[in-house]
Amino acid sequence: MSDVRILGVGMHPWGKWGRNFAEYGVVAARAALADAGLSPSDVQYLAAGNTMRNGYPGYVAGSTLAQALGWSGIPVSSSYAACASGAVALDAARARIRAGQADVALVIGADTAPKGFFGPLPGDRPEDPDWLRFHVLGATNPTYFALYARRRMECFGATPKDFAAVKVKNSRHGLSNPNARYRKLFTEDEIAESPIVADPLRLVDICATSDGAAALVLTSADYAAAHEANSRSVRVAAVSTVTPTYPNTSLDLPDIATDSGVGAPPPPRAFRDSIAHAAYEEASLAPSDLSCAEVYDLSTALELDWYENIGLCEPGGAEALLHSGATTLGGRVPVNPSGGLASFGEAIPAQALAQICELTWQLRGEAGERQVENARVGLAINQGLFGHGSCVILTS
Repeated sequence: MSDVRILGVGMHPWGKWGRNFAEYGVVAARAALADAGLSPSDVQYLAAGNTMRNGYPGYVAGSTLAQALGWSGIPVSSSYAACASGAVALDAARARIRAGQADVALVIGADTAPKGFFGPLPGDRPEDPDWLRFHVLGATNPTYFALYARRRMECFGATPKDFAAVKVKNSRHGLSNPNARYRKLFTEDEIAESPIVADPLRLVDICATSDGAAALVLTSADYAAAHEANSRSVRVAAVSTVTPTYPNTSLDLPDIATDSGVGAPPPPRAFRDSIAHAAYEEASLAPSDLSCAEVYDLSTALELDWYENIGLCEPGGAEALLHSGATTLGGRVPVNPSGGLASFGEAIPAQALAQICELTWQLRGEAGERQVENARVGLAINQGLFGHGSCVILTS
């Protein structure tokens, strides 16, 4: 099977622009093609992540974006996996290339997000745990994130000051990122003064909803060797989109009413741990090999969980790792050098691809002021609804 390389990357800046999602996708796609030094006629396959809140065109995003780019006759696919949609589209394109059915593929994710927080989609789905949390518990996403934060406080003694330190770090990283929506350095005092949304999380602890887009040009290794300039392509070493494994499909919180709280056994986290494990296994790499990581910081507290999920430290060690400076630029393994969702917000089908764009720039040495020194291996990971998640590992 052919090795697969990323030859070009491009983005439309994140924000609240209020335009059709396909417009953002076209900008990102053209930027990725220009970065690769290719033209639309070179593309042999287009894979897109779907955006479910943008009507029928969003359900068939591959065709919508192909039409917006002015193409006809190109094979397309459309994938939906919530926050992992972009990575699933990447996986489809990679499979096409590895099967020898294409040498060049374009992968696009683009979204126009609603104001406020994401709500449930229409329809009854009582078998869907996320439908149940919205309709039975009334647990919106901020409430969901807050429950994770409370779990961390009960199990490991985390504090709001720990969560605030994540925001300060990521806001500093995002300052120099031209694609970031929020380019402001937050202080701990500013965070403490922002309103509580879902205790213990404050407004600036929670990521926003955003418009934006990201795109990648994937090629076979042979094609990249013949066309790339100055060896700028990076290798897709692994893609993991595993589901939870029975019986560890739900949280098993300690009984807070009878437990002593701090020091209580943590619940199983087989899903997020297994996403990363499968990627490490495919890439024949370990956490100690990472130069940097992009993780899905839906809230500041969740970033701390990710440190443990991807093996940077043992369960309960995330706070110490954060305060040691290991996960900031200049540290051992910078996490979210892009600024993360704290600086971008969510544009659901685009976000996994945006993470990969950042890792590509890092591995090329093209990230400017946020460059990770001697970056060689990067990991991107996220968790979406109903068991969807993805982990992608890139190597230089």
